[in-house]
Amino acid sequence: MVEVLDAKGLMCPMPIVQLAKKMKAMKVGDELDLISDDVGSKADVPAWCERTGNQLVETKEANGVFTYRIKKLK
Repeated sequence: MVEVLDAKGLMCPMPIVQLAKKMKAMKVGDELDLISDDVGSKADVPAWCERTGNQLVETKEANGVFTYRIKKLK
């Protein structure tokens, strides 16, 4: 099952703050789709994944909305 976190309308650093909070409640192996319209998330999400040891599985962009599939590894 893939969880969804809609962070549209939130500006940096709130999408990452919400992402970190949501991921803490998830189990290893679970996946999350983060949806954001903050252009800063294009750099912030991959950096957060690398720093925390989680996997950025996929990134999509459509009409200024970014969707990141993140897999919890730790």
